[in-house]
Amino acid sequence: MYTSNQETRVESDSMGEVRIPESAIYGPQTQRAINNFPISGLIMPREFIRALGLIKSAAAYVNEDLNLLSSDMAQSIQRAADAVAKGDVDSQFKIALLYMA
Repeated sequence: MYTSNQETRVESDSMGEVRIPESAIYGPQTQRAINNFPISGLIMPREFIRALGLIKSAAAYVNEDLNLLSSDMAQSIQRAADAVAKGDVDSQFKIALLYMA
């Protein structure tokens, strides 16, 4: 959630407008989940976030190789995914796990 003294921006999707912290790199769907499901207080494990980044980076590489993504788009995705894998944006993963086995 954001606090009332925090700078926000307004984004919209098929469900309408939602206020998102200005510093957030996520979009309306994530903000809605943050607002509506503050249940467990748990955060995503670092290993899981790293794995997401590695998978996204590899997928961009393969899709570029198959000519399904332009080189510029693939490289942009890989840079972002590498930042996720390295932990540079861990604070942006706000959705708490509801159950961990």
